[in-house]
Amino acid sequence: MRPLIGISFGPVDPDPSLPLDRDALNRSYTDAVWAAGGIPLGLAPAPSERIGELLAAVDGLILTGGWDVDPSLYGEEVAAEVGPLWADRDRFEIALALAALNDRLPLLAICRGCQVLNVALGGTLVQHLPHHPSREVDTRHYVKLEPGSVLAALLGSEVVSVNSIHHQSVDRPGTGVRPVAWADDGAVEAFEVEGHPEVQAVQWHPELTADTPHSRSIFGELVAQAAAFSA
Repeated sequence: MRPLIGISFGPVDPDPSLPLDRDALNRSYTDAVWAAGGIPLGLAPAPSERIGELLAAVDGLILTGGWDVDPSLYGEEVAAEVGPLWADRDRFEIALALAALNDRLPLLAICRGCQVLNVALGGTLVQHLPHHPSREVDTRHYVKLEPGSVLAALLGSEVVSVNSIHHQSVDRPGTGVRPVAWADDGAVEAFEVEGHPEVQAVQWHPELTADTPHSRSIFGELVAQAAAFSA
């Protein structure tokens, strides 16, 4: 049976014509999981006491991209360029991240998810990168990977072209966080978590380039680890 991959998602900007709270999940994530051999399952924000039940139902987890993480969660004032902020999603995904690490559940943290994971582990973020080289889906830039890192071995290269769409990144690494990829401007583009080989954390968006070998490798590794976890 295909492994079940939980995918976090959260609020979207409200439509004034619809007085409803709405959550959304980009289809690119579910398409990438299907293509890699997994079954995607969306996980909308839930009460903290339900986190264990959610993770017990899945074999792997993706923390997805989205709006900024609240700087107050790592003890900083909110910069003018930050926002919008969604406290419920922050709390939900931080709890998911910590529970997944505790359970050694295979985890892929993407963009905001990468930032959430670092904050969950006690790290901080660069709140605003004014001159980061790429904020468009189809615009690429190169990142350099640490030789000998798990990610470099997985991708088969120490330099890869990626499609980052972010204005924040890891500043002070959290406990066990070891950066392993950087953009030319020094922004952290990926990290590993010591003692957790089941974790991948990338600042770019492999779900938007799922037809490339590097992206297929990232999602394929998640699904393979989830299958082993399930077994």
